[in-house]
Amino acid sequence: MAGLAPERWRPVDQGERLESVIAPNTPNRNFVATAPDQKWVADFTCVWTKEGWLYVAAVLDLFSRRIGGWSMKTRMSPVEYEKRAKLA
Repeated sequence: MAGLAPERWRPVDQGERLESVIAPNTPNRNFVATAPDQKWVADFTCVWTKEGWLYVAAVLDLFSRRIGGWSMKTRMSPVEYEKRAKLA
């Protein structure tokens, strides 16, 4: 006889955004760069591990397609991602 396992908790986006971290949409869906350091994009994701949720952020140079900076944290912080973007 097997019981039902409780559903695992998943992080929920509350939709809260600081005005200082929302960048204008300057690429306008044009992701082609003709030289390095012209266009950078950033993204983050959350990954479930045995120790809990891990939030991973990365900044990518569109010309070279190389990661310019990345960060892993146990808590999601927009300020932390903004710092990583400035370091890249």
